[in-house]
Amino acid sequence: MRHSSRRLLTGTLLVLAAGAGLGAAPSAAQAAGVTAVVDVNSQLKVRATPSLAAAIKGTLHDGQKVTVVCSVTGQNVRGKLRTTATWDRLTNGYYVSDSYLTSAKKIPSCGAAPVAEKVKAKPVVKATTPAYVAGKVRTADGPVNVRTTPSAAGVPVRKVVNGAAVQLVCTVPGSGVKGTVRTTNLWDRLSDGRYLSHAYVVSADLKPCAPSSTTAPSTPTATQAQFIAAAVSGAQAGWRQYGVPPSVTIAQAILESGWGRSGLAAVDRNYFGIKCQNGAYGTLANGCHVYATTECDKAGKCFPMSDAFRTYATMAHSFRDHGNFLKVNKRYTPAFAYTKDANNFIWQVWKAGYATDPNYYTKVTGIMTAFNLYKYDTWK
Repeated sequence: MRHSSRRLLTGTLLVLAAGAGLGAAPSAAQAAGVTAVVDVNSQLKVRATPSLAAAIKGTLHDGQKVTVVCSVTGQNVRGKLRTTATWDRLTNGYYVSDSYLTSAKKIPSCGAAPVAEKVKAKPVVKATTPAYVAGKVRTADGPVNVRTTPSAAGVPVRKVVNGAAVQLVCTVPGSGVKGTVRTTNLWDRLSDGRYLSHAYVVSADLKPCAPSSTTAPSTPTATQAQFIAAAVSGAQAGWRQYGVPPSVTIAQAILESGWGRSGLAAVDRNYFGIKCQNGAYGTLANGCHVYATTECDKAGKCFPMSDAFRTYATMAHSFRDHGNFLKVNKRYTPAFAYTKDANNFIWQVWKAGYATDPNYYTKVTGIMTAFNLYKYDTWK
């Protein structure tokens, strides 16, 4: 099911802001962020780090509003508005060049030391609260990975060595890690929005990270918890049979079916919008159901049509068929080199054209993080 056009069948969907889930403001003072507007001739690329050589994590269009957390110094860019080495960190932890953004308010520096006020007579001393807690890495296991999400399956972005000083903002639950200092499921969010397992950190007590308004809640509601519980067995069966990480399958089902509230999911237990092909529905579905739909092309032009979608006897059959669909479609073959690395798996699936939404990867991994779906990637 190539998501080259948007089906309007899914009913009430989980709403996640563009770029949610992978990052957070480095301090409470910066949590609200600054609203900025993109001014670009075509599209503005969102980068993993403040450099034109960094991996592309999404795109923004002209006139789009974004929330900027803070700014850093990176590669010098000659843009539409200005030439500058300043890059702005978005709420998802990724970066865009400030040479294409306008904002009514000044964007604060990321983790910079306070700037002293000019004195006219006597200096004015202001009490300041550090934006972070100082910590030290203790590892007998070699360098430790700093990751994009609070999980051992998160994408590693750099390594820290024994004795390294780190700046800690808050702590969140994630996948369990047996480290040099302790065994724990807590992960420390660093001042750059990345994560380090608390199993390798010595520090004073850290406060829990406040839920971000742009991400899903860290604790699911009763209904959400029931959906996840019902999804686990089918997702894990799909991994054993086809190799799709359970956390990926569950997060995609949440996003694409709106927690099972879409018409396809509620009526036909189809959580991924997989279609019938010339009346054929494979070995895991039990039939086809024709729906009147609205399709939109890449230019944004929408038109009515009808299409046949697979129906299933159980949620588990739908989840297994999702794994089968990805496995038999050759375009997704590169993803199966990462069957034990959920973030890289869904990154490869998105790159292969599964969805045209530039923030699809960020939305899926945001759900995986918010609801700690990585714990179901047991790899047995």
